[in-house]
Amino acid sequence: MIDTVCQHIDVENFRNITAASVTFTEGVNLLHGDNAQGKTNLLEAVYFTALGKSFRPVKEAELIRFGEESAHVVNRFSDSVRAQSLSVRLFAGRGRRVVEQNGMKVGKMSDMVGAFRVVLFCPEHLSLIQGGPELRRSYLNVALSQLRPLYLQSLQRYSKLLKERNALLKRAPEDMATFKATEPMWSAQLAHEAAIITIHRARYVRQVNDHVKACFSDMMTKYEGGDELPELTYQPTLGSDWLREREGDPSLFTDERRLEERYLELLTTRHDREIGAGATLWGIHKDDVRIHLNGRPARLYASQGQQRSLALAMKLAEGWVSAYESGGDMPVFLFDDVLSELDVHRRDYLVRQMRGRQVIMTACDPAAADFGGAVNLIHVDGGRYTQKEREV
Repeated sequence: MIDTVCQHIDVENFRNITAASVTFTEGVNLLHGDNAQGKTNLLEAVYFTALGKSFRPVKEAELIRFGEESAHVVNRFSDSVRAQSLSVRLFAGRGRRVVEQNGMKVGKMSDMVGAFRVVLFCPEHLSLIQGGPELRRSYLNVALSQLRPLYLQSLQRYSKLLKERNALLKRAPEDMATFKATEPMWSAQLAHEAAIITIHRARYVRQVNDHVKACFSDMMTKYEGGDELPELTYQPTLGSDWLREREGDPSLFTDERRLEERYLELLTTRHDREIGAGATLWGIHKDDVRIHLNGRPARLYASQGQQRSLALAMKLAEGWVSAYESGGDMPVFLFDDVLSELDVHRRDYLVRQMRGRQVIMTACDPAAADFGGAVNLIHVDGGRYTQKEREV
C-alpha cells in the first residue's frame, strides 16, 4: 500500500527550469534524458519542499534561475489522511523566503519539515561506509529532522551555539577576559543540546541496525551466499575511557542529565587544546556511526560489493524506520542516477523492494526503470518535461 505520494509539482525559475508543471503517478516515475538537461534539478525541487534545502552543496541563491528575482516551488501531495500542499518562494538578495502549508503562511521553513517525507539515494550515498564521518552524520540529520521536530530544533540551536563558541575560541588569545567571562554560558547551552541530540541519534541507530541486519542478510543469502553479520552503533565523542567504563549500561544513551554533565565536563576542562585549535573539539559535530561486519570495521575489511550492500541496506532502513515512526506512511523514494552505479544483483534487489511504493528517479536511459509494471516516463530536455506512461 502506498501512503505518502507526491502527486504534482509546479516549478518556476528554479535552477534551469523556467516553468514546469509535472504530474507523478503512485508507482515509478522516471525522469530521463541527456545529461545537464534538468533531471536532477526537478528531483532537487521535490527534495527542497521536504527539507528546505538542497541535497547538493550550493548556496540558496544559486537555486534561483540566473537573472531572475525569485523562484517558486509548489508540491501537492497526499498521505494516508488527506491531500496537502507545500509552497516555497525564494527571493534573491537577502535570501528571504515565503513558505505556505495548505495555503497558510508558515513562520519558518523548518516548521514544515516532516510534513512531506522523502528518502534520497544518490551515488554519494554509496560512500556511506567508506567515506568520512560527516556523511554518516548527515544521514542521521536528514532522517531524524523529518521525523522529530524537537531534534531539528536542537540541531539548529546547536549549530548556532557552536558557531558562537568557535568564534570565541578563535578570539581567546587576544581577549582572554571575554573568553573566561562568557565561555561557561556557551558551553552549558552546547552541552544541553548535545545531550538531547545524542539520545535521538543513539535510538535511531538502534532502530536502523535491526533493519540493516535483515536487509543485508537477505541480499547476501540471495546473491553472494555469505553469512556476514553487520552491526551499527552510535559513536559519540564522550571519551573512550568514559564509554568503556559504562559499556553494557542500558541507560547510557537515555539519561539526558548524565550525558549533559559529561559533555559539560569535556567542554570546560580542555580549553588549552581548543584555543590552540581555534575550534570546539568535543560534541555531536564530531560523532560517527561505527559500522562493523563480523566484528571488524566495514570501512577497512568489507569488499566494495559488501560496502555497497550495506549502504543500500541503510537507505532502505531509513524508509522503513520513517514509516514506523509516522504511523505506517511510507516516504517517497528519490533515486538520483543511482541504479547505474549498482550491479545487476543489487539493482534487482532494490527494484523488488520498491514495488508498491512511489519512486521518482533520474536516468539517461528510459530502460533503467525496469520495475515490472507501469512507469510514468518523463522526458527532460533543457528544463522542459514531456510525460508518457508505458508498460515495462
